[in-house]
Amino acid sequence: MLIVFPKLDLGALERYRVRPATGSLNLAKIDPRDETGFATTKEGTKAAMLTDIVEIERLQDILYAEAKRAVLVILQGMDTSGKDSAIRKVFGPLPPLGVVTTNFKKPSPQELAHDYLWRVHKAVPPVRMFGLFNRSHYEDVLAPRVHGSLPGDRIEARYGQINAFEQHLAENDVTILKFFLHITKEEQARRLQDRLTDPTKQWKLNPDDLKERERWDDYMAAYEIAIKRCSLEWAPWFIVPAERRWYRNAVIARITRRAFEALDLSYPPIAPGLDKIEIK
Repeated sequence: MLIVFPKLDLGALERYRVRPATGSLNLAKIDPRDETGFATTKEGTKAAMLTDIVEIERLQDILYAEAKRAVLVILQGMDTSGKDSAIRKVFGPLPPLGVVTTNFKKPSPQELAHDYLWRVHKAVPPVRMFGLFNRSHYEDVLAPRVHGSLPGDRIEARYGQINAFEQHLAENDVTILKFFLHITKEEQARRLQDRLTDPTKQWKLNPDDLKERERWDDYMAAYEIAIKRCSLEWAPWFIVPAERRWYRNAVIARITRRAFEALDLSYPPIAPGLDKIEIK
């Protein structure tokens, strides 16, 4: 089956899409503080984001009513990159009907007893639903590569398996958008310090996060491989500059809106005969 991802009118934001099979990827050369994707001021960009969110809400309602397709947004990034915040700020205003969010933590014993995609496939949104993944199946190539918990050939095989899995979803009417929230190690240090000193954020601190921070370079290398090998026409990766939170949110909102618009959604017609009924 020929899969054609909806053509998105992204303008300057097209620069954030990772094109398949076009050389190497070096995250260190991508500016995480870029804010040039919108031809307006900071306040203008914020206003544009609010307009985009309203339009996403309208189109998500049609998606639910039409009941033919699903949309899946995947958010990945290092700790403090803003996955929770982006979900809350960009998609929080959407009505809960028709929206499902899944936060992938460390696999449970039951999940480990199955193949690594088992728990992920269960969480894929069915038709009419808009799904959000906070982390995803990409953890199953990132952590094993960084920690050496799987043989190299097993990890290598997973990139092809993930591509086949996402192709299967795309062939079954799931539109997939994948966002990597890009920050530097220095920015993460500032955000972790904020958590340490803010009583309302201290609960988020986990000693394991600090241990993983020591492997920053290894994680960046693992992300570069995963993003490059798994950014496909039917499931593209976007590298989102995430150090300016307002800009991060605006980029995610605009790309998501364009994906919804490209689906050419429409409300279903009234059931036959109902248009002739007079309700008294």
